[in-house]
Amino acid sequence: MKHFSLIVLISWLSVQQSANGQACTTLGQNPSTAFPVCGTSTFVQNTVPICGVNNLVVPGCTGSGTANYQDKNPFWYRFTCYRTGTLGFVITPNDLGDDYDWQLYDITGRNPNDVYTVPSLVVTGNWAGTYGATGASASGVNFIQCASDPAANENSFAQMPTIIEGRQYLLLVSHFTNSQSGYTLSFGGGTASITDPTDPKLGTATANCEGNSIHVTLNKKMKCRSLTGTGTEFSLSPGLATVISATGTGCNSSFDLDALTLTLSNPLPPGNYQLIIRNGSDGNTLQDNCDRTIPQGDAIPLTILPIQPTPMDSLTKIGCAPQTLELVFSRPIRCNSIDPSGRDFSITGTYPVTISGARGECVNGVSSKIFIDLATPLYRAGNFQLRLLRGPDGSTIIDECGQETPAGASLPFSTKDTVNADFGYTISLGCQRDTVQYIHNGANGVNSWLWTFDFIRTSNQQNPQIFYGVFGDHLTELIVSNGVCSDTSSQMIFLPNTLKAGFEATQLVCPNDLARFRDTSIGNIVNWSWDFGNGQFSNQQQPPAQVYGSSPNNYQVPVTLTVTNDIGCTSSATVMINVLNNCYIAVPSAFTPNGDGLNDFLYPLNAYKARDLSFSVFNRLGERVFYTNDWTRKWDGRHKGRDADMGTYVWILTYTNTDTNKRIEQKGSTVLIRQ
Repeated sequence: MKHFSLIVLISWLSVQQSANGQACTTLGQNPSTAFPVCGTSTFVQNTVPICGVNNLVVPGCTGSGTANYQDKNPFWYRFTCYRTGTLGFVITPNDLGDDYDWQLYDITGRNPNDVYTVPSLVVTGNWAGTYGATGASASGVNFIQCASDPAANENSFAQMPTIIEGRQYLLLVSHFTNSQSGYTLSFGGGTASITDPTDPKLGTATANCEGNSIHVTLNKKMKCRSLTGTGTEFSLSPGLATVISATGTGCNSSFDLDALTLTLSNPLPPGNYQLIIRNGSDGNTLQDNCDRTIPQGDAIPLTILPIQPTPMDSLTKIGCAPQTLELVFSRPIRCNSIDPSGRDFSITGTYPVTISGARGECVNGVSSKIFIDLATPLYRAGNFQLRLLRGPDGSTIIDECGQETPAGASLPFSTKDTVNADFGYTISLGCQRDTVQYIHNGANGVNSWLWTFDFIRTSNQQNPQIFYGVFGDHLTELIVSNGVCSDTSSQMIFLPNTLKAGFEATQLVCPNDLARFRDTSIGNIVNWSWDFGNGQFSNQQQPPAQVYGSSPNNYQVPVTLTVTNDIGCTSSATVMINVLNNCYIAVPSAFTPNGDGLNDFLYPLNAYKARDLSFSVFNRLGERVFYTNDWTRKWDGRHKGRDADMGTYVWILTYTNTDTNKRIEQKGSTVLIRQ
């Protein structure tokens, strides 16, 4: 690895001398000027200018080893995914002795330059020092290969990454070898689509105030180089002027455009026109990044209006409790004609309203909207008039063509009351189900109700009635609206009549022992009724202990508790207790494992009151032939799969007595008899 360290150090010093401090200025060599990609294109870079000053983060590699990761001699490519799938591509150097590296970024919703500072944007990459082709393929590694000694011949391909429909990506291709020899980049082999399916078309056309310039928008990005500087692609009908020049918006710093400006030979008189596209002097209309052209004859309307004042056009829809009004104009207004204190406007109506300011959404000194700020929100319903006044400068507002909108123009608007979703309810308790009557007052013009009960049931009634078969807590939410204002309220409704009988009981009752009972019922209980199954009854919550008679055999007794709550509902629970005829722990002195159902097993008898039990059986040689810690698990007289010999066996029994908590150890012998 010393050899690799020396190679990288020499390369790194070379980069410092030749690239560091030399910013990339060629289009495509920075993230913000990246080449637009169509999946059908193959990019051919004959030369790669030497430059690069930005450090890069390479996940899993940066900070380790001696490699220094930079955007060395880069070109960048941007594309959008139009169908989710895998992305495959190959970078093939013109000189197969060159080392190329690459890294893919997801820049959706981000500034392209964030690739230098936000490591989470990295999707995958490959920085192997191996010479020759690189890219993403099915045979690539499933991690980012860090910088390596070329002699190691590390895999220069990464597995094809999965890219997601609708997201935007940047691909960096970095030429590590310090030559200007180029490469080809081709996409293919994956299942994703990066080909824009939208057909190119003209968008809109608007003229400037003088009528001698037209601003044209397009429905998607088109290649700057497909637009001729003289605008020979465009004509007007009727042909009262000709296009003499065309300028693509942003083409000085990008490869593509989505808007352009046409300069005309003379101003157009007011009227209606068609702007028509045709093949220009370069033999085509406008081409998108997949080289698809706008069809010849595609036309869009253009209207030239007489120079006249721009009217007060409209207000956007008034929301709930507005504190800002949005005034829209058909022609942009000069921002310097808008009085920032709002004294170009007044409001009269149902109750006094004070204007606190006015502002535009200014671009290049003009705005198509004016925002009028109010001192306080308009919480109450009312009808109003917004009126245009002459401001402190002696004028109203002036449009981009220098025309002043006449004072006195007005627009009506109205507001709605704010609403309150608070609600009430009444509960009718029942034994099987409860009824809840919900109530909302409908004040301030509420005409819409959306109730949600426990995220399951809904209702659009003003005052719904809901039945509940399960008691306890229930969440209710209400959303109300009067068409403009809305409000939400929620409450936890508690239904207090949950009733469930339950009790704990002595499960095993030995001779002369008492059976004890403890109530565990839930609810607003006012009465307890016990039936102990031995002819005894009780109405106490915690009843007295009970005695059960002895019997030659074990037997079961049902004990029942019935509880009654404060509204007369009842619930019952029954527990079976076991009454035992013998709880004396003993080990038989002999047993006969012959399968006749009599004395076939050896085990501690009646070990009901034994805890932490251990039972072992040993033969005459001291070998343990049986062990258990469960007294109901019995020795069948077999050892290692064979019948044990007849004779005497020694047993050891230890346990803790559950009554006294004393540890007991017993030893004895038993005889195994076979008949």
